[in-house]
Amino acid sequence: MILRETPLPGLYEVETTPHRDGRGAFARAFCADTFRAAGVDFLPVQANLSTNSAALTLRGLHFQPAPHAEAKLVRAVQGRAFDVAVDLRPGPTRGKWHAVELSAAAMNALFIPEGFAHGFLTLEAGTTLFYQMAPAHVPGHGRGIRWDDPAIGIRWPAAPAVISDADRAQPLLREMI
Repeated sequence: MILRETPLPGLYEVETTPHRDGRGAFARAFCADTFRAAGVDFLPVQANLSTNSAALTLRGLHFQPAPHAEAKLVRAVQGRAFDVAVDLRPGPTRGKWHAVELSAAAMNALFIPEGFAHGFLTLEAGTTLFYQMAPAHVPGHGRGIRWDDPAIGIRWPAAPAVISDADRAQPLLREMI
C-alpha cells in the first residue's frame, strides 16, 4: 500500500500492491501504520456503501464543516468512478480540485482529509463506492457546493445523466464565503 501525494496538501491517492496468483488477487486496503508513517492520523470508525445503478450518476460535492468535519478513504469496490476532492480550507489551495479515477480493478483509493468537499461521477453502470470515515457522520450537518461551479472549474469527463435535485441546487463556493 502506497500513499501518493497530490498537488493538494493532505490529499492522497492510495495505491495497493496486490499479490496476484491463479486464484485472483489479495491486497491491503487500509493500514493505520502506513497512514501514520505518511503523517496522516486516520483511524476509520464508520464504513458506508454508495450504490449507483446508472453510468454518469453524479453525487456531490458534499462536506460537513467543523466541528463535524469528516476525513474519508473512498474506493470503488465495483465499477469505476471519477472521484473529486475540492479544498475548502483557508489558504492558497482553497477552491482547487483534484480528481482520481477509482476502479475496482485497480484497487486504488482516495484519502480525503477534513476540510474538503467530495463528489464523484460514475463511469459504469453498477458502480459501488466504499467509504471509510472518521469521525462518525453526524446527520443534519451536511452541506454542499455546486458540482459545476465555474470558479472551481472541475473538468468532468462527461455531463451527468443522473443527479439529484438537491445536488443541482447547491450554492456556488463564493456564496459560502
